[in-house]
Amino acid sequence: MYIGIDLGTSGVKVILMAENGQVLASCSSPLSVSRPFDLWSEQNPEDWWQATDLAMQQLASENSLQDVKAIGLSGQMHGATLLGKKGEVLRPAILWNDGRSHEECLLLQRRCPEVQAITGNLVMPGFTAPKLLWVKEHEPDVFAHIDKVLLPKDYLRFRMTGEFATDVSDASGTLWLNMEQRAWSDTMLQATGLNQQQMPKVYEGSEITGTINDALAKRWSMSVVPVVAGGGDNAAGAVGMGIIKPEETMLSLGTSGVIFSVSDGFTANPAVALHSFGHVIPNTWHTMSVMLSAASCIDWVTRLAQFGSVEAALLAAENRADHVCNVTFLPYLSGERTPHNDANAKGVFWGMTHETTPADLVQAVLEGVTFALLDGLDAVRSAQSISESIDVIGGGAKSTYWLQLLADVFAVPMDYREGGEVGPALGAARLAAIGFRGNFALSEVCVKPKLIKRYLPNSDRAARYAEKRERFQGLYQRLKGF
Repeated sequence: MYIGIDLGTSGVKVILMAENGQVLASCSSPLSVSRPFDLWSEQNPEDWWQATDLAMQQLASENSLQDVKAIGLSGQMHGATLLGKKGEVLRPAILWNDGRSHEECLLLQRRCPEVQAITGNLVMPGFTAPKLLWVKEHEPDVFAHIDKVLLPKDYLRFRMTGEFATDVSDASGTLWLNMEQRAWSDTMLQATGLNQQQMPKVYEGSEITGTINDALAKRWSMSVVPVVAGGGDNAAGAVGMGIIKPEETMLSLGTSGVIFSVSDGFTANPAVALHSFGHVIPNTWHTMSVMLSAASCIDWVTRLAQFGSVEAALLAAENRADHVCNVTFLPYLSGERTPHNDANAKGVFWGMTHETTPADLVQAVLEGVTFALLDGLDAVRSAQSISESIDVIGGGAKSTYWLQLLADVFAVPMDYREGGEVGPALGAARLAAIGFRGNFALSEVCVKPKLIKRYLPNSDRAARYAEKRERFQGLYQRLKGF
């Protein structure tokens, strides 16, 4: 058996996977986000650890973990986790959807004009490097005491093993990695006042990075087992869905919305804020579009319209599936990355009247998020080809109404598979299995899960949505800068 641990923004999820790849059990523990100022988004790393420990203890109380052979890690990317010389946390972690470092992005671009050539990516506030420049400028005492900079899941690794390590996919989102060499770039580190000694060692996703300590093994009722490098949440989710070959494509509907597609070698198009990262599979790369607010928009409108639950809100929209909604929604509640790279973009409802209902608002939010995801898909297609159908994972994938809407708007079939709700954790467990058994097991372990349902596009609805999408795109352009 193998364990996959996924540190998300809204919670930690752990799964127990059998040798044959079946998910035997799953436990989770919630997390909250602190937003003390406009554009800020932070979490306390100690909360990550407490949530992980709670989920693991629950897993151990309901299942025997004595036969677990290895652990894999997955997690939210880009978060700046700063440790002092004794391993103490110096400040709350600055998260992936934090937008405070716009000025520092401009500074980094000026200091290092070759950043796109080295990293393959546009400089954005979400990446880790600009966050460190912000700390250096606004919290110099904290910056002066930095001994190690870790990504969120790698803080869990440190607590489990005492080792400072990361993987290529997660390191890709820092702007410190030379993407073609899959190694830290001295040029980029120096541009932010850091050095190699302050960074974790970079591994491929299935490589073993250490073992859990004796006390933790006892606490979790398991043997001392190895911990593999793992991956950023989207790359790990791709492994969970068997997305490892060129053109294979996945959509993740979590707090954020991500289009992930394996590329044929390293390719990039930073002009449209497309991410080009290393995959967790050796000698493999992928492109990725990211919108900052996807399923989180559904949570938000559920509270706004007082539906009581997301399920009730989605049902209200589904019951009006053939209703033409005249309200347009821009889903930029946390700014936006692909394709706009606009930290100051805002959420907007347009077209409301006295007749607008709460169900209209939910329908408009679903459509707006879907249109923004299609903008991301277009960015991916600007750099490479994609597969004939798209696998969908994440909490939002549980909505059959939303999956059909995606198929209609994208004009591409959407596939929902077993394990889609635990994709990153499943991918982490698969990487653990590969690390324990050897890379020869890659093709055997990374199979596509069983297809539950394929959602085919409806051409009549697609034409209707195409017209509304033009209004959506024009609305952003007219409001840009306000």
